[in-house]
Amino acid sequence: MTEMVYGAVPERGGEPILPKWWRTLDKWSMSCVLILFLIGLLLGLAASPPLAARNGLEPFHYVQRQAAFGGLALIAMALTSMMSPTLVRRLAIIGFLISFVALAFLPVFGTDFGKGAVRWYSLGVASVQPSEFLKPGFIVAAAWMLAASQQLGGPPGTAWSFSLCIAIVLMLALQPDFGQACLVLFGWGVMYFVAGAPMFLLVAMAGLVVLGGSMAYSHSEHFARRIDGFLSPDVDPTTQLGYATNAIREGGLFGVGVGEGQVKWSLPDAHTDFIVAVAAEEYGLVLVLIIIALYTLIVVRSLLRLMRERDPFIRLAGTGLACIFGVQAMINMGVAVRLLPAKGMTLPFVSYGGSSLIAGGIALGMLLALTRTRPQGELGDLLRGPLR
Repeated sequence: MTEMVYGAVPERGGEPILPKWWRTLDKWSMSCVLILFLIGLLLGLAASPPLAARNGLEPFHYVQRQAAFGGLALIAMALTSMMSPTLVRRLAIIGFLISFVALAFLPVFGTDFGKGAVRWYSLGVASVQPSEFLKPGFIVAAAWMLAASQQLGGPPGTAWSFSLCIAIVLMLALQPDFGQACLVLFGWGVMYFVAGAPMFLLVAMAGLVVLGGSMAYSHSEHFARRIDGFLSPDVDPTTQLGYATNAIREGGLFGVGVGEGQVKWSLPDAHTDFIVAVAAEEYGLVLVLIIIALYTLIVVRSLLRLMRERDPFIRLAGTGLACIFGVQAMINMGVAVRLLPAKGMTLPFVSYGGSSLIAGGIALGMLLALTRTRPQGELGDLLRGPLR
């Protein structure tokens, strides 16, 4: 009866998992992720030697670590992308619960590494940032709750997911990590909008965000300092924003040349938060536009494929994952060109960072799994009517 109503495409019986995975995968998005990672390694070769020299390490110590973490991230992405939506949901819920507990205990066992925000657990040879792993887990778990609330007699999933969202935002704001808090709230808001949220509630949420920002400005010196620096008409040339702005200006259209950039010697976060400034200075606007095009292609292709899905959970979870991926990239680049206040947020798959790379690999693996073509997955079948 289902096939008669929806015009399903029959599955190939007994097809091995790898050929089936490759046939149904969004290969363009996968290729864009690989290119972004290679660009990250290329920029790491330029940005990380000064940091290694300051810390008394081998010149390419951080590049080697980035390659190792990136390799793990790509493996995690490939394995996760082979999962069914049900397995993706189970993995996300387990990961969310573990990350939520880890985030709750950060004030007790976490460290700030001298950066003024307690965001990491120090493991000696490495560090872990729970918020990076929390984001994809929360998005998928919240999508499950929102989808369940749309069923007749379903649970109050909207209220549950919103309560979890607010709890996470408050814990992140206490670190303080307002950038990640805004990203989590944005991801939930996008899914709520796609699920059919009343416009009044979305406007009310926007008002609450403005109110929360005003309170944070009044009570957080860390937050106020960044906002004041952003609003100031003059940029202090000795600050990170000043160095980044000058580097982008010097790079011009084609850059100053490979290895000729100077901003990497001045910026302490040249290999992470301000990696796009290194790209702009050494390779010019051309490479920056290529990076923007790659992120845009991943997000747009994912959203277009999700538009054909009839399963509300897949549609909501995929939309949330695609949007927070794209917005995180936009925020990082917006900070570097002074369109946004400093947020301390990495550029996905390009910036250095073990937690960011591996969590990003898992998140993109989930997105690729949810956007794979599958039988009965297209709304167009409804318009064509039953099979003849």
